Amino acid sequence: MPYPPGPFLGTEALAQGRYTRRTLARRAQPIYRNVYLPEGEDLTPASRAVAAWLWSGRQATVAGSSAAALHGTRWIGSDEPAELTRTNASSNDIVVHRERLTDDEVCTLSGMSVTTPARTAFDVGRRGPLRTALMRLDALAHATGLTSADVTPVIAAHRGARGIVGLREAIDSMDGGAESPQETRTRLVLLRAGMRRPVTQIEVVDDYGHVFARIDMGWPDLKVGVEYDGEQHWTDARQRSHDIDRYAVLADRRWAIIRVSAELLRYRPWVIVERVLDALRTAHCPWLAECSPVSRFSRYGVA
Repeated sequence: MPYPPGPFLGTEALAQGRYTRRTLARRAQPIYRNVYLPEGEDLTPASRAVAAWLWSGRQATVAGSSAAALHGTRWIGSDEPAELTRTNASSNDIVVHRERLTDDEVCTLSGMSVTTPARTAFDVGRRGPLRTALMRLDALAHATGLTSADVTPVIAAHRGARGIVGLREAIDSMDGGAESPQETRTRLVLLRAGMRRPVTQIEVVDDYGHVFARIDMGWPDLKVGVEYDGEQHWTDARQRSHDIDRYAVLADRRWAIIRVSAELLRYRPWVIVERVLDALRTAHCPWLAECSPVSRFSRYGVA
């Protein structure tokens, strides 16, 4: 008989006859004290969050990156510690925030107390450098439809909280259109160059009104687009062939597309800025004077 999936309390499994002490030791993975995962099941950020909540005796509120995972946020490392909000208790394996939450900052997911998307954004956006916070916020917004207006009341209710200044900058730059951390990082390079905020996920239609391409980000009025190309765009022959045809059609419609690779993003972000600026000049962009000098960027300053 298969064991039910997901984390469980060892004492409850024994009492219910789902496991014996022998099978619990042999066929379950210990996660926290008295919390287990069935043998062979991967420990994901979401299941780690559930395990931490069970460890708390079902008393804590899942928060931070763990709450983000339960809300459907991607790109959270599977080895990151779980986060809870609780007024007491601690653990070496779980980050416990001793904060008080208002009723409207907590919701229920699958029977668990979890911070709302807005409160989760308030928490993850205050921790770590801007790049990391923005990647988390973009992913949370993509998963839940969260907007900066949703987070504003939470910020107003907690004036003076640590990290508020950085949070405001991250919230202002948040965009749920980002579909990967690399797209977030690319957009951050453009914003730090002083460029106007690009539109994300731009749909381009053919002569019959059908969408044939979706550009990661750019300025539709100027027909300048920026795309992050993952490894498959350079190594997969079929993807490469598709890209050649796609960019040819975009060029026919007078779109200038600046392609960004992992190497450019990590080591030479100023090259991305230079290429985008050249395309904007060619398009007679009216706000080019607002952009910062390319010399502002170095291999240590953006990526």
